[in-house]
Amino acid sequence: MGLRKKKQRQQHDSAPAPHEGPAPTATDWAVELRGVRRRYGRGTGAVHALRGIDLALPRGSFTAVMGPSGSGKSTFLQCAAGLDRPTDGSVRLGGTEITGMSENKLTALRRTRLGFVFQAFNLLPSLTVEQNVLLPMRLAGHRPDRRRAAEMLSRVGLGDKGRRRPGQLSGGQQQRVAIARALVTSPDVVFADEPTGALDTTTAREILNLLRSAVDGMGATVVMVTHDPAAAAHADRVLFLADGSIVDHLQGASADRIAHRMTHLATATAPEYAGVAA
Repeated sequence: MGLRKKKQRQQHDSAPAPHEGPAPTATDWAVELRGVRRRYGRGTGAVHALRGIDLALPRGSFTAVMGPSGSGKSTFLQCAAGLDRPTDGSVRLGGTEITGMSENKLTALRRTRLGFVFQAFNLLPSLTVEQNVLLPMRLAGHRPDRRRAAEMLSRVGLGDKGRRRPGQLSGGQQQRVAIARALVTSPDVVFADEPTGALDTTTAREILNLLRSAVDGMGATVVMVTHDPAAAAHADRVLFLADGSIVDHLQGASADRIAHRMTHLATATAPEYAGVAA
C-alpha cells in the first residue's frame, strides 16, 4: 500500500463518527476547549505543554485521555478543570466560559459543578465516610443533604459504611467514597486522574465499572486521564496526546486495539491528524 493511501486509511480510521440527529448546540457540550495553549517559561527555554487543543465533549459521555509521559495529559486536565489557566484559547464547562473567571468564582464553580477523583483518593482521615462525601456541599456553603450522601454511598456499594473513617476501609473502598463525593453535587463533569493507579486489577475493574455506570445510569460526564489501555477501554472515546497535541482518537475500542495504537503513537505526528478531535 502506498504511503498516501496508508495515511488516508489511518485518518479515516481515526476520524470522528458523524453525529446522528440535530447537531449539538453549545449547551450540549460538557467540556469545550478552543485553541487552548499552555506555555511555561519564555524564549528558547519555553515549554509548550499544550499546542492548540480544539475539543468538545458531549454531556453524558465517558472520555479517556492517553499519551506518553510528557505528552500534556496532566496539563490538559488541569486546564480543562480550571485548575490552571491556558496561555491562549478558551475553556467552557457546562456552557460557562471559565477562562477569564476570578479565582474566587472558579473555586465556587469547582465546588458545585465539578467532581474530582484522584489516584491518592484525597479523603480527609479525620472525617467519617459520610462527612467526606458531604464535604463539597459544606465547602460550597450549602446545607449538607445526608439523604443524597446515603444515596450516593449506596450506589457505590458502601451504604453501610457511612460512619466509618477512611483508614478503616480498603483502597478500593476509599476510591468508591471518592466517587460518591465526586457525584454528590450532580456535577457537569467528573475529572478522574489515574483513578485506578493505586489499585489491583480486580478492584480497578470495579471502580471503572462504577464510573461507567455513573455515565450510563446517571447521565454523568467523565473525563479520565490514564496510562492503562484496559481502563481506557471502559470509555466511549479515547483521545491520544503527543507533544501537547491531540494526534489521534478511537471510539468504542478494545484494550488490545488501544494498546496497539499507543505502541505506534511515537510514529504519529500532529499535522497528519490535525483536527480529528474538533
